[in-house]
Amino acid sequence: MLRERLAAMVAAASDGTVTAAEALAATVPLSALGVTSLAQMRLIDAVESEFGIEFDLSRDGVGVLEDLGALERYVAGAA
Repeated sequence: MLRERLAAMVAAASDGTVTAAEALAATVPLSALGVTSLAQMRLIDAVESEFGIEFDLSRDGVGVLEDLGALERYVAGAA
């Protein structure tokens, strides 16, 4: 359920450039699918708001935003 919700958030943050289905099926980094740095910032804001967590990209790096599985693990570990 978390993975699907995050995929929907990727789709919303990218204004539909990447669909939830594409995010779920991706075998390449989300940026390769078209998730821009602006979309990543929108995604961070949405995830922080919805799950009550705070990203520390200086510690965790932006790689956590490149892969839906990595993002899912990050959110699950921070919750």
